[in-house]
Amino acid sequence: MGGTWHLTRRFFGSLRPGGPPESDRVWVEDVLSEAEYALWARQYGPDRRHTVQVAREVEHRLGRDATRPVLAAALLHDIGKIDADLGTWGRVVATLAATVAGRDTATRWITKRGLAGRIGRYLQHPEIGADLLAVAGSAPLTVAWAKEHHTPAEAWTIDPAIGRVLFEVDDD
Repeated sequence: MGGTWHLTRRFFGSLRPGGPPESDRVWVEDVLSEAEYALWARQYGPDRRHTVQVAREVEHRLGRDATRPVLAAALLHDIGKIDADLGTWGRVVATLAATVAGRDTATRWITKRGLAGRIGRYLQHPEIGADLLAVAGSAPLTVAWAKEHHTPAEAWTIDPAIGRVLFEVDDD
């Protein structure tokens, strides 16, 4: 479906506070390394719920090909957003800023203080997330997907079949 529909669903889903159920949290803790789990647990509650939904659907679609690095990629693809510390309304502002000012202009705000800097970091979340995951010792596939999940398919460095499933499930 993609685009506006995806953003609309994420917006309304983010209005419900809290993270995933305890059973899902335990599953995530079993899938991720200790360092990865520590990052995942820092995410905004609705982001944790979203990533569990993505990972569970990836696991369903890929079966045995849903290896630990693939599931970690599904659970941690948006991890760079933790650096921005924006709630629902801040994310709306960031999305609008990227639309109005242009993503390139908005990402230059990363060095600014206050809300503008947080918006810049939010828009740079793929690069920030990849750096966080590399430091956490994540598998190369997990790091690559965090960095590439908003890039065109022809630029992906992971197996295109895996990338397609990760992308489609995240964009549903």
